[in-house]
Amino acid sequence: MKLKFGLPKGSLQEATIRMFKKAGFNISISLRSYFPAIDDDEISPFLLRAQEMARYVADGALDCGITGGDWTIESGRDVVKVCELIYGKQGFRPVRWVLAVPNDSPIKKVQDLKGKRIATELVNTTRVYFKKKKVDVGIEFSWGATEAKVAVGLVDAIVELTETGSSLRANNLRIVETICESTTLIVANKDSWKNKWKREKIESIALLLKGAIAAEEKVGLKMNVEEKNLTNVISALPAMKKPTISKLSQKGWCAIETIVDEKIVRKIIPKLKEQGAEGIIEYPLNKVIS
Repeated sequence: MKLKFGLPKGSLQEATIRMFKKAGFNISISLRSYFPAIDDDEISPFLLRAQEMARYVADGALDCGITGGDWTIESGRDVVKVCELIYGKQGFRPVRWVLAVPNDSPIKKVQDLKGKRIATELVNTTRVYFKKKKVDVGIEFSWGATEAKVAVGLVDAIVELTETGSSLRANNLRIVETICESTTLIVANKDSWKNKWKREKIESIALLLKGAIAAEEKVGLKMNVEEKNLTNVISALPAMKKPTISKLSQKGWCAIETIVDEKIVRKIIPKLKEQGAEGIIEYPLNKVIS
């Protein structure tokens, strides 16, 4: 039996391949191929745009796949949402779909768009949003270059994907309101999820991917400490988790091992040294399983 797994082509592709590698799966993609190779005989991967993933998973062409929550909602298809994959440094970051207009536009609020034209790739979600707001607008599908369309006056506003808003600002656009927020998901076909073997396989992959993502912003620290300095060294470590402490063969000494956020390491290593820690080693992590 094989699990038909959809991998996202496009903006999520690089991050997905890298996270699979940290999770223990090596994936290689040849030029212009939609059938990647993977070193797991139980997985049959297929490369597909995230926008289409939920549709093919729901229809049973794929057992599961990685896509955005936004495209899952946009598709209107019924799939099992297995888990979120949220990675803060780069790759699987939460994103926003925002309503934007030119900086010099008189439009200040959603209601000002009554009777106006809006371009977006997220048509269904945008339509639902304006219906809830009870604002009658014309919504058209955009095949690309959406930001340019509003800049030259082809439409009055756009609904576009953004992480930081920097691209919109660079195009002299102003955010009026956030339409929705989205995170990366693993979604599964409902019948596949009922299959014991497939469900266990999907859950195993999800566990390893989440562990790989959790490890992205953390590092391991090892150090040797004289017992007389142990309390002071431990006090310099983050209080969230208790470190592992073990005796060394040299009398009066012990080893400390812990996991910390990578961003604080540069601050705490000098403090650990001041408090008597020696032989401090920082090492990367592949997976952190909670």
